Order: sequence, then structure tokens, then C-alpha cells
Amino acid sequence: QVRLLESGGGLVQAGGSLRLSCVASGTIFSIYAVGWYRQAPGKQRELVATLTAGGSTNYADSMKGRFTISRDNAKKMVYLQMNNLKPEDTAVYYCKILTIWGQGTQVTVSS
Repeated sequence: QVRLLESGGGLVQAGGSLRLSCVASGTIFSIYAVGWYRQAPGKQRELVATLTAGGSTNYADSMKGRFTISRDNAKKMVYLQMNNLKPEDTAVYYCKILTIWGQGTQVTVSS
């Protein structure tokens, strides 16, 4: 059974940074694309970034240049480095592999 567990969220001031982590279990991690998504209160879940098994990345326009997705296949970890955070980045952040979602981690950015 595939499971994902996110961590690293918290409260940060605008302009600050956070690094989110997601650890996978129960799957051959290295062969799959991974992704980060987020959902703000009252809004639909949206793409943040994806990273293929081959290393290709895709970012939502508003995250380009501020966020970086990476992975460590040996540790079955996915990371999201978030810099220059803005209040509008406040959301629950989820990682995803295939159709499996983690439980999410809250990121709150104060102005």
C-alpha cells in the first residue's frame, strides 16, 4: 500500500522560506513522477510543481523562480523549497504519486 507523509509546514513571514518534505512508502518510488499541490481555503486544489522520473520539472506560473521541487530516490523523498513566500501562498500543501495523496501540511504566510 502506497503512503505519503508530508512535513515542514508552518508559519512564516512574507519574504521568508520553508522547505517541505514528503516521504513515500510501499512503492517503487524512482520510476514515478511526483508532484506538489496546494489548496487554499475556499479554493480548488491547484498544481504547484511536478517532477518526472527523468528529472523534468513543471511549475505553476506564480511559483516559477520562487519554488523548487526535487527528489531523493534513495530516501524516497520529495522536497519543495519555497522562497520569497507571499501571503497568497497560504494553503495546505499536498504531495502526490500516481493517484495517491498525502494528508497535507499547512503553510501560513503572514504579511
